[in-house]
Amino acid sequence: MSKIGKINISIPEKVKVVFSENILKIEGPLGKKSLNIDPEIFNLNIIDGKEIAIRPKTIDQNTKRLWGMNRSLINNAVIGSVKGYEKVLELVGVGYRAALKGNQLNLQLGYSHDINFEIPEGVKIVVEKQTTLKITSFDKQLVGMVASKIKTLRKIEPYKGKGVREKGQYILKKEGKKK
Repeated sequence: MSKIGKINISIPEKVKVVFSENILKIEGPLGKKSLNIDPEIFNLNIIDGKEIAIRPKTIDQNTKRLWGMNRSLINNAVIGSVKGYEKVLELVGVGYRAALKGNQLNLQLGYSHDINFEIPEGVKIVVEKQTTLKITSFDKQLVGMVASKIKTLRKIEPYKGKGVREKGQYILKKEGKKK
């Protein structure tokens, strides 16, 4: 049995949930999200408009795995439509800075040229300081994907710790050359 899958998802007052055919539509103050739920594998019940319960029709090794994952996806969509998700990135290095130019994020990361990162639809990026970025959205997957793409533009260097990192991320530094 899936420990996560058994737990019902509570629906806040501001969120509207509609399940028709095999698409679950979740709409809240911050945004809308639709998820595909396979009706051959799962029974999805909306209890009095206050809770969502997802149960598999038959329990085997494959459905156990999918049960917890689908429950987590639904829960993330409900939380995202009410509270939203955010990640904070830090640019560590001499001369590393960021600026917003319209729908693009202009990054100076120590290369001979600036990097213009196209901000996807549904994501909001705020440059708090020149070296701090705040990525917010109602979609948890989208926030993580954008943060990951920005982090790969300048990976963390293991000797001085320069690069793009998440706030609070621990960097294992290597020891330099000795005489």
